[in-house]
Amino acid sequence: MLIYKILLPAEWARFEADGRFDGSALDLRDGYIHCSSRDQLAGTALRYFGAEPDLVVVAIDVLTMGEWVRWETSAHGGLFPHVYAPLPRAAVAAVHRIAGAASVDEVVP
Repeated sequence: MLIYKILLPAEWARFEADGRFDGSALDLRDGYIHCSSRDQLAGTALRYFGAEPDLVVVAIDVLTMGEWVRWETSAHGGLFPHVYAPLPRAAVAAVHRIAGAASVDEVVP
């Protein structure tokens, strides 16, 4: 099973350089890395990244993250995957470069 993390291009560059992702400012504030299921991805992209011209969506292998992934109710309702550990580069199953939030469903299978 895959879950998805939406990143700004600079965050992805840092992720690649460091070999891990500790989280965005929002993630660090909340104490976990916010992710989405495939069905939640477009809504998350539009809600939080609608004004961004370029995004990077990484598909994360849930099995690699194991017990660090918890499905929890978000403020907007619904269960969302939250990761309570840094994301290692080895957990990334695919990388999708997106030209804006509206393109998510056209690019991410």
